[in-house]
Formats: sequence, C-alpha cells, structure tokens
Amino acid sequence: MASVPILMPQLGESIAEATIVRVLFQVGDSVQADGDLMEVETNKAVMAVSAPCSGRLSDLAVEAGTSYPVGAVLGHIEVDAGEAARLGLDTPREPVRTSLPKSREPAAAPSKVEPTVTGGLPVPAHATGVSYLSPRMKARMAELGLRAADLAGIAGSGAGGRVTIDDLERFLGSIENNQITAASPMRKAVADAMIRSWTRPLATVVLPVQLDRLLAHRKAQSAKAGPALYALRALAIALGENSAPAGRLVGDRIVHPPSVDIGFAVEAEDGVLVPVLRNADQFPLADLVTRYNRLVDLARQRRLPASDTGGSIATITNYGTFGLTLATPIPLPEQTLLLGMGTGQTVPFWNPALEEFVPVVEAQFTLSFDHRVLDGGAAGRLLKRISELLNAPESL
Repeated sequence: MASVPILMPQLGESIAEATIVRVLFQVGDSVQADGDLMEVETNKAVMAVSAPCSGRLSDLAVEAGTSYPVGAVLGHIEVDAGEAARLGLDTPREPVRTSLPKSREPAAAPSKVEPTVTGGLPVPAHATGVSYLSPRMKARMAELGLRAADLAGIAGSGAGGRVTIDDLERFLGSIENNQITAASPMRKAVADAMIRSWTRPLATVVLPVQLDRLLAHRKAQSAKAGPALYALRALAIALGENSAPAGRLVGDRIVHPPSVDIGFAVEAEDGVLVPVLRNADQFPLADLVTRYNRLVDLARQRRLPASDTGGSIATITNYGTFGLTLATPIPLPEQTLLLGMGTGQTVPFWNPALEEFVPVVEAQFTLSFDHRVLDGGAAGRLLKRISELLNAPESL
C-alpha cells in the first residue's frame, strides 16, 4: 500500500511553525480526506490540520506541546489502491526532497526559497523573516547583542521562511560594507522602550480642537504657559474625573493609578526625555508653569533628577512644534495613554449665528492607547472631554 505524509501546512503568510495542542485520532484509526486530524496553535489562533486523503493513520510523529515548522512530516496515512490512483501515487516517481524534522536547520542554505515538496504534495514556504528563531539562532544573536527586530530585513531561506545561521552571517557580512556608527545609550534606551511598547495592540483616535480661546487666554497671562501645558492640564483634569482609562492591564487585572502624574516629551540630544508633573490634577495651570519650565530646562541639559522621571500614567507630546499636523505617537511601555497635538492652522469654520464661515485656529489632537485596556468609544470620550476643557481655558 502507498503511504501519504501529513505535513504541517502554511497557516498564514507570517506563520513559520505551529504547536501541537491535541491529536484527534490514534494510530490505526480510519480518517477521511479533509477531516480534522489535530489542533495546532500559532501565535495568532488555534487551527486544525486536516487529512490530505482518506485511509488508515499508520503512524504519528508528533507530541502535544511541541512546535513543528511548516512542511514538517507529522505522520503518515496508508491508502488503498483506489485512493493511491486518485492521488497519482501509483506511478513511479523520482526521489524528491523531504521536509525538515522538528527543530533542525538545513546544513546549507539554498540559493533561493522554493516550496518544500514531499511525495508530490507542495507546501508553500514564503520568506517570512524572523517569525521563528531556533535555539541556535537565539544563542548567536545573544552573543552578538542582537534582537529579532534588528533582523527584520532578512528574508529567510529555511523551511517556512525561517532565517538560518547562514542567512544571519551573510547579512552581517553585507552590512560591514556600509557606513556604521555606534548607537548612543539614549538611542538604545529609546529603541528598547519602543520595542516593549509595540508588543501591545495600539490604536489612535483623532479630533480637531479649536485653539482660539486658549490662545486668547494665554495672551492675557503674565506667566505664559505653552499650548502643551494647557493640554497636559486638561488631560490631568479629565483623568482626575475618571482615572480608569489610564489603568494598566497586568495579567487578568487592571491596575488603577494612585495619582495623576503626567509626563511630557522633551527632545534632548539623540533622543527624548519624559519629565513628570506629579499630581497635575491638583494644581491650577498658573502654579504649574514654573515647575514645567524648570523640568524642560533640566531635561535639555540631561540633568533630570530621578524624582522627576518615571511613574507617570500618561504622556503628552507636542509634535506640532516640528510643523506636523498629524502623527500617531507610541505610548511608553508602562503607560496606556499618549496625548499628541499637531500644529495650529487657520481654517474656515461655519458660524451658525453669523451664518457665514469665519477663520479659526485649529489643531489635530491624537490619543494613542493600549487597545487591551481601552476601546475606541472610551478613548473618543476622553479626547472629547479634553477638547471641552481646552475651550474653557479659565477652568484650567
């Protein structure tokens, strides 16, 4: 009788391996074509591996809880003569390359990525980059001080697009021909924070906010707060009214903030520092101006004391200072929220009382948030409340 291999299928463009969760049949059982044989789990979902044909399950080469790469042989199905003829297995075949066993890498990388073929059954193996890293690869990367994100530009030549050691060494050899400068400690710290932030599902909502009242209020003050401080104070008041949006998800619990400590981004040499205004909801805007300006100066000198950094529940960034109208900044790893403000622009606004368009100064405000903690509706309501407060600057 002919034997047909059961292969780990390509379960998505970015999937290089899957973990066996549950096997639904035992050796010796009869199986039907396209029927589910086992459940496997990827980094996206639990899916099923189906039988390629009808027959008797002759052997299984899998263990529950173990991961196998795309194209790996998971077992075999013994088929009768009729099924073998339907599959075209009743005629002699040239020997073909078989798939790799689990946790093995090819001795030499092929010149280009091609579909793995076993018994005449093709398995697509797309170049998916470093979605899977073998223990050997991880050890080599640790030796070099590299992260998976550093290798995002490598197209793997292994099974399922897996990046092999040879791929890595060729990549390292090629970049030596380019100009290279050492990353500063500040840049490495920012990179580390952004990598950790990006492990979460992040989203952004946008709202245009009129600034005319804010600018008029600012002009009348002796100690003038910048627009970013107005926005910081509005965010602090809104979170003082309801701090739930600033909660952090830890395991299966949401940790609510004990105080409304708001950070603000200050561009420093080769990076960004985030000083913190503690209990920003408890002090009026006029009382925050001196503290805010002092922290900005210390940040630009890279002399911020530890007591004025860290522990904030949200951050504000004014990317409008660079002439940007819209951006989607990323919250810090320990925060759920980041409020951003774009540059003010004069735009036409329909005034129903005058029944005509009038010029107003308007800026796009963005609220980036951890979607695990906050949904779009709650984020939108928070941003709307901030807009209401900025249009009543005397209340700040």
